[in-house]
Amino acid sequence: MAVRGRIGVWWCMGEGQLAGQGKKRTGEEEYPAIWVAYGKLVKLFRRRANLTQQGLADATGYSYEQVASIEQGRRPAKAAFTEAAERMLEAGGVLRELQEEVDRAKLPKFFQDFALIETEAVSRFAYDPLVVPGLLQTPEYAKALFSAHCPPLDEETIELHTEARLNRQRLLTRAPIVQLSFIIGQATLVNPMGDEALMRSQLEHLLKIGAMRNVELQVMPEAPGYHPGLNGAFVLLETLEHRHFGYIEAQEVGIVISDPAKVSAFGLRYGKLRSQALNVEESARLVERLAGAA
Repeated sequence: MAVRGRIGVWWCMGEGQLAGQGKKRTGEEEYPAIWVAYGKLVKLFRRRANLTQQGLADATGYSYEQVASIEQGRRPAKAAFTEAAERMLEAGGVLRELQEEVDRAKLPKFFQDFALIETEAVSRFAYDPLVVPGLLQTPEYAKALFSAHCPPLDEETIELHTEARLNRQRLLTRAPIVQLSFIIGQATLVNPMGDEALMRSQLEHLLKIGAMRNVELQVMPEAPGYHPGLNGAFVLLETLEHRHFGYIEAQEVGIVISDPAKVSAFGLRYGKLRSQALNVEESARLVERLAGAA
C-alpha cells in the first residue's frame, strides 16, 4: 500500500528507514543525513555571504564550535539558529523548510516512522496506561523519563530526545486543528516521576491542555475490571487524506499498523475504553484533586 503526499515517500522506503533520514558515517560517529545536508547548505550560504564561521557565530549569537558542528552535521540546528541564519545569510526560506526534518531526526529511531505520519494527522486518539503521553509531558517530566533510560543515555542524547519530544507538541496547536483524545491510566497520575514539584507541575499542565477545545482528556480508573487497554498502549490516527493507522510501542520497538481490519479493531477498542473511563469532567476533577495533594 502506498501513501500519497508527504508520507508517500516514507511508505515506499520500508520499515525503519525514513526518506532523508539515512545515516552518514563520519569517523567513528553516524549522523542523520538531514543534519549533514542542512550543514552543507549553511556552509554554502555562508560562503556566498562572504562570512567566516566566526563571523556567522558572532552574527547569530552562537559559538564558533557550535557553528562548526552544525556545518559538519555533527549537531542539529535549533529553530533559533535557523531563523538567525535565514536573516544573516538570506537563505530564502531554504533552511527554515528543513527545520522540521532536522528536529524529527532527533527522535529515537524506532519512533521516527510514526512521527512522520503524525505530522499529517487530522485526528489522533491514544491510550497510555503507565506514563503521561509524550504530547502532554512537561520538559521536566520528559527529561526525567529519558534520564532513567536503561541502559543510560549520555547527556547530549537526553537533551536531543527531550527537545524533539517537546517539538512534537506543536501538534496540539497546529493548523489545521487536530482532534486529540487521550485516555491515561490513573496509575500514571500517582507514579512519582521525580519530586513532588515536578509531578504537581505535570498534573497542572494536564489540566491546562485538557481545557483546550480540540483536546479530550480522560482517566481510566485503577480498578474498572476488564477493559481492552489491558493489552497495552496504542495510538489510532487519521491523516489529512483520511487514511487510518495504528501504532503500538514497547521496549523501544515501534510498529506502524496499516491493515484496515487491524486498524478497525483499534477503533472498536478505543470506543470501548472511552465508555469505561471517567468522563472529561470527572477526569479533570480527579487530576485537580491529585495536583492539590502533590
